[in-house]
Amino acid sequence: MTSLLNFLDDILWQSILIYFLLGFGLFLTLRTRFVQFRRWRDMFLPFKRDPAADKRGISDWQALAVTLSGRIGVGSLVGVAMSLAAGGPGAIFWMWVISLLGMPLTLVENTLAQLFKTVDQRQQFRGGPAEYMTRGLGMRWMGVLFSVLMMVTVSVIFNALQAKAVIHALSSAFNFNPWYTAITLGIVFTLTLFGGLRAISKVSVWLAPLMSIGYLLLACWIMAENIERLPSVFLLIFRSAFGLQEFAAGALGYGVTLALTQGVQQGLFSNEAGSGSTPHIAALAAAKHPASQGFVQMLGILVDTFVVSSATAMIILSSGLLSAPTDRISGIGLLARAVNASVGVVGPQLLALFVLVFGFTTMIANYLYCENNLLFLQRGKTGSIYLLRVMMLVMLLAGCLIGTPLLVQTASISLALITMINLTALTLLSGLALKVVKDYERQRLMGRLPVFNPDNFPELKGQLQDGVWK
Repeated sequence: MTSLLNFLDDILWQSILIYFLLGFGLFLTLRTRFVQFRRWRDMFLPFKRDPAADKRGISDWQALAVTLSGRIGVGSLVGVAMSLAAGGPGAIFWMWVISLLGMPLTLVENTLAQLFKTVDQRQQFRGGPAEYMTRGLGMRWMGVLFSVLMMVTVSVIFNALQAKAVIHALSSAFNFNPWYTAITLGIVFTLTLFGGLRAISKVSVWLAPLMSIGYLLLACWIMAENIERLPSVFLLIFRSAFGLQEFAAGALGYGVTLALTQGVQQGLFSNEAGSGSTPHIAALAAAKHPASQGFVQMLGILVDTFVVSSATAMIILSSGLLSAPTDRISGIGLLARAVNASVGVVGPQLLALFVLVFGFTTMIANYLYCENNLLFLQRGKTGSIYLLRVMMLVMLLAGCLIGTPLLVQTASISLALITMINLTALTLLSGLALKVVKDYERQRLMGRLPVFNPDNFPELKGQLQDGVWK
């Protein structure tokens, strides 16, 4: 079983997905004329408060906060540490590259999610990749396949990984009983879910930014303590990315491949560009133009990868631990030692609190992904939502019994499959998405706040849900 999972993981990441992501990201970067650099100010434009916003959706700021809750999870802490231990410092360079190339990709997928969003029985906006696969491509079977895979992957594998990391961190730092911790986490998780979409949005709006700022302050403190090492740290990252560090050891090709694979994999795990997760939340926003949410979600990649994930990398690399033998140190252990070296005895407790909050906010964002896909499968009917919430609790507790290595490898394979399905749909719909983005840019050049008019897109006739775009 382990050999089969290793084989599938290697095939998907090293032979298929890595080239698909890099190639498609580069293609969109050229087609949009480097939109991630050219129109960076538009990432902040939709945050202006609009008193006339559609009450059926959440605000742009709430949508960004919820997606950041999903992005900035345990992967931004433990995942980065694991990538560093497995792929070396060069993995961070390739994480940055795939994130820059992922920005126009996330612009396209979130624009499409907004464009093809629907309204459920409770008159709330819904949507995601399954909707643009169904309405944009006319392939409901693809949407169903994506929804089923996403629900199984997120509800069992991803949430179990977050929960296991939280339980392990709290048990190690505070000597809590793992089972009591798991049950308490499950109860708080379920109570939050039963508050509904508005409650989840409110929790994310203040909790995710607050803890991100706190974690950034911790990283700045550690970097200040090791400021003399920072120039050599950046040099090490770039040298390792191109194999210059490994050249003397005669392992040039292997070193570059390992760094590239680990960096791209961690970049996708972290910023989620192309995986189809953030479009579920982007579709909930009451945007006046589909592309506006696309630009907002580009900002999410900057915050997650270039702030939080990079902060983790700087904490570890500036500590000097990675140059020491790491055979028995990986993941949370490596990060904990790096924090302890600067903070002292309170390091484990402080790190455990960050893991708790980041893991918890990711879990509730994952629930929203599941909820949106369930509503797609049931064509907008909301009767099974409460059953889903109970099932999510049961699967969270059951997932904690599965071994971590098996969960990590299964999550890697599942994420690759989901991303390949989504990237296929994005490739087919990229022309339409870029046309919508150009309409947004045209209105911005005219000095107007972009407003979408479906009458300007006759090719969309019959594909959009009535009454969504007034």
